[in-house]
Amino acid sequence: MPPLTCHTCKLDATQSARLRELLIDRGYFFGVAPPYAAFSAEKEKVKVVLYESGKLVVQGKGTPEFVEFILEPEVLQTARVGYEEVLDPDLLLPRLGVDESGKGDFFGPLCIAGVYVNAGIVRAWKESGIRDSKSIGSDRKMAELAKCIRETPGCIFSVVPIGNEAYNRLYKTLRSVNAILAWGHARVIENLMLQRHRMDPPPVRAISDQFAASKEVVGKALMGLGREIELVQRHKAESDLAVAAASILARDEFVSRLDKLGKQLGRTLPKGASAAVDKVAKDLVDERGSDFLKTLAKVHFRTANRAAGLPEPPKKEWRKPPKAPEG
Repeated sequence: MPPLTCHTCKLDATQSARLRELLIDRGYFFGVAPPYAAFSAEKEKVKVVLYESGKLVVQGKGTPEFVEFILEPEVLQTARVGYEEVLDPDLLLPRLGVDESGKGDFFGPLCIAGVYVNAGIVRAWKESGIRDSKSIGSDRKMAELAKCIRETPGCIFSVVPIGNEAYNRLYKTLRSVNAILAWGHARVIENLMLQRHRMDPPPVRAISDQFAASKEVVGKALMGLGREIELVQRHKAESDLAVAAASILARDEFVSRLDKLGKQLGRTLPKGASAAVDKVAKDLVDERGSDFLKTLAKVHFRTANRAAGLPEPPKKEWRKPPKAPEG
């Protein structure tokens, strides 16, 4: 597997100043900084970019050495590289990670994936580059990492794609994306638990992103076997390796199916929701009628109304849910 070639962290003003001093002392070359960057410096096998927000990005083959011998001891004054298992005992726990892809894409399905990891798998992936799919820049890299996940000995996974026609029927019945997600997450967890005899050792919990205001949305959707393990929902759950792996499998499945849909139509279906998406949607409606969108898009999106020349539904004002009373 390829070595770690990218590391990010957040620095405060004092740490940023200290890093700059160290780079100057060690003879780093300061080049033209990219937009919104305070500075960019490089030397031999490593490049360092500090953004005005305090985000630090370290890239290159020399990344592990830079982090271990310069960044952590002299700037952060912590030691994580090489000590992750000591600092985070939960890192090696056998667990399931669940994530989805396609929720914000007008064209293409909604794909939910789940991955089982144990200590051996975590260690095998240590330098693989497996991370949240949103931080992976190309579909090709996504496919490579998905292949690595699927071929890792002991790794059990499940992917549940919800095609557009099924998705639109579910939305018409449930009237909520969160309700569809809850069903999909519960289905994936159940699929994995049906294979728990292949997991060594069995998982102690399932981890997923908290996409609904109430954690009970997924909890209530869990099926028989899914209720046998602890369900942990938290924001930015993709920081957990199991969830990150699930996000990669889900995105790879989404991209593959979207590409297949496009080839069947003889045109590229753009990702996300944008002006480019609006144009393709309108062209398809003009050519084949608005009902055709149901076969390849999520028609509750405002894009569908615009493509059909219909008025858009009023926007609902988002309000933060009330805090539950203490005690």
